[in-house]
Amino acid sequence: MTLFRDRGMVLRTIRLGEADRIVTLMTEQHGKVRAVAKGVRRTKSKFGSRLEPLSHVALLGWQGRGDLDMINQVEVIDTFRTVREDLDRMAAAMSMLEVVDQIGQERHGNPRLYEMLVGAMAALAERDSPMVAPAFFLKVLALEGSAPVLDVCVSCGQEDSGLLVAFDLTEGGVLCRSCRRGRPLSAGGLSLLRRTLGGGLAGVLAEPPSAAVDEVAALATEAMEAHLDRRLRSVHSGQVS
Repeated sequence: MTLFRDRGMVLRTIRLGEADRIVTLMTEQHGKVRAVAKGVRRTKSKFGSRLEPLSHVALLGWQGRGDLDMINQVEVIDTFRTVREDLDRMAAAMSMLEVVDQIGQERHGNPRLYEMLVGAMAALAERDSPMVAPAFFLKVLALEGSAPVLDVCVSCGQEDSGLLVAFDLTEGGVLCRSCRRGRPLSAGGLSLLRRTLGGGLAGVLAEPPSAAVDEVAALATEAMEAHLDRRLRSVHSGQVS
């Protein structure tokens, strides 16, 4: 067994036996890690409460030969308390954790995905923005090489923004009036999509609720679900645990 140190965000936990728990984390250097935390469900456990979904922690553990590692020590970096105390923010947070759980590969380092997740949680803690989760989905799709085409019609190459009026998941981008199919896309929705993926994220997160925000949120969720080939349970169930 090999000793390792890392930082990670707890994605989910599963009970194991009477007192233990299997903890899944997205770590900075080791990718997705599944590890056993011994005795954390006991009342006197020193770090049981630190290993809950959404906790950002520094950890010391042993890398096992099989699928499961072992957690020895945990120090809390952030619990994102303001997110936990707000149902809407918590729902958004859980949807992002679910996406990373699906995208992350076990023991395959992906520092950028880790940084994006931590940054998104910090943004959500700072501001109750309806665009945090949709922007995160779109940024993850870009990281995966599956960003939607937004500058021209994916079917005929039409470049006039005023004529780009639809979005089709199968085509992977926007469509003009002549080629339109899929879901309608407003000028405001197209602008918001472009700003999200084009470096205007700070302004995007400051957007108040609007029809364009709802439009982009729905589109981003559908695009992510198509990429994962599964529905996001945390989005559709309305549950936060």
